[in-house]
Amino acid sequence: MNRKLIIVAALSAAFAGGCETVDTTKTTAVGVDRQQRMMLSSQEVNAEAAKAYAQMMADAQKKGVLDKDPAQVARVKAIIGRLIPATAAFRDDAPKWPWEVHVLTTDEVNAWCMPGGKIAVYTGLINKLQATDDELAAVVGHEIGHALREHTREQMSQQAITQTGIGLAGALLGIGDLGQSLAGAVANVTLQLPKSRGMEKEADDIGVELAARAGYNPQAAISLWQKMEKVAGGSEPPKFLSTHPPSADRIADLQNQVQKVMPLYQQAKAGATAAAGK
Repeated sequence: MNRKLIIVAALSAAFAGGCETVDTTKTTAVGVDRQQRMMLSSQEVNAEAAKAYAQMMADAQKKGVLDKDPAQVARVKAIIGRLIPATAAFRDDAPKWPWEVHVLTTDEVNAWCMPGGKIAVYTGLINKLQATDDELAAVVGHEIGHALREHTREQMSQQAITQTGIGLAGALLGIGDLGQSLAGAVANVTLQLPKSRGMEKEADDIGVELAARAGYNPQAAISLWQKMEKVAGGSEPPKFLSTHPPSADRIADLQNQVQKVMPLYQQAKAGATAAAGK
């Protein structure tokens, strides 16, 4: 048995050694610079995301909930259209991603961005929060932050390492096929699996900077979370809150980051004013 355990440990170490340590984004005003370990490639995760997104949007179309209100869709796309160029501050490749944006008619308070820039915004988020453009930029900026940092790829890589280790143990120690397949799918990780506190902070920080660079008031991130907590009202929280746990510490951190990016917001506003005056 000891010999088998040694073999398992050696194989698991070799497998983990296949992970790549990466810097998915550049260090910017908010200072997100944590290195990440990836086992899966961006290409394979993005390809799976594109398939999952296409299927989900096809299902939404069949249910008659896809992009029902042209004015609402135009508003959301205009906001995201300003955020996308700002992603260049974090990644040179991001503005060229095959971005897609759709609005789903549902009472659910939610929004998400799959790997590679596949975005959905739910009407419940817009209507129940009476969200301003600045607040919508904050929430979508947060979700884009997850995509820029490739948090879904990171989580899936972590799962793959864990499950492969279990699979090796099962094969050698006689406990069957437990965990030998990659746990979860891109859609499940994006929509259901809670992110770590570190990942949430990174998305918060990137979101306020994206909004500021796009000319949206980053202070709206604070009012957004306050509205989210009010909507929760002590009952079961909206799905967005269930996977994005709010806290006093989180708001305090946002306030700190807002001060860092305010000069970017003021610069963006000044540039827009000058362009309008020409």
